[in-house]
Amino acid sequence: MESECRVPSACCRPRVLVLQALFWSLVSLRVFGAALLSEESTTVKQQSAPCWLLEDFVVAAECSPCTAFQTTSWASCGPTGFVERVNCTRSNKDEYKSCRSSLLEERLFWRFEASMLVLTLSSSVVVVLRQRLLDRLASEKVRRQIESI
Repeated sequence: MESECRVPSACCRPRVLVLQALFWSLVSLRVFGAALLSEESTTVKQQSAPCWLLEDFVVAAECSPCTAFQTTSWASCGPTGFVERVNCTRSNKDEYKSCRSSLLEERLFWRFEASMLVLTLSSSVVVVLRQRLLDRLASEKVRRQIESI
């Protein structure tokens, strides 16, 4: 009778078990440490959050590209390179908010479409070439079998 255990016996050695326990404890420490750090950073961010996160706002100036000076000096220009001016309704503050431009979105869309087209064409060429190679190998094998008869 064979054992139905599918775990290799090498995995049950004490040294391997200790190494696995050490690995998983380091992984869990890393995950829980990151979770604790993110909780601390969110409490700090809640105190200094911009008004457009906490209350309703009206867009005062449409989304426009940042200048070179704005990109280096404003934090809101960093993520997308575009910014819009918003007016918060309760506090009546004017602040700048990062936004996504329709021109940027369209350019990214067409870049994605072009890359998918290139990938499709290259995959098709590879499939056709491989099929031709396999057909040639199969016909050679059949020819050799016929010749041997």
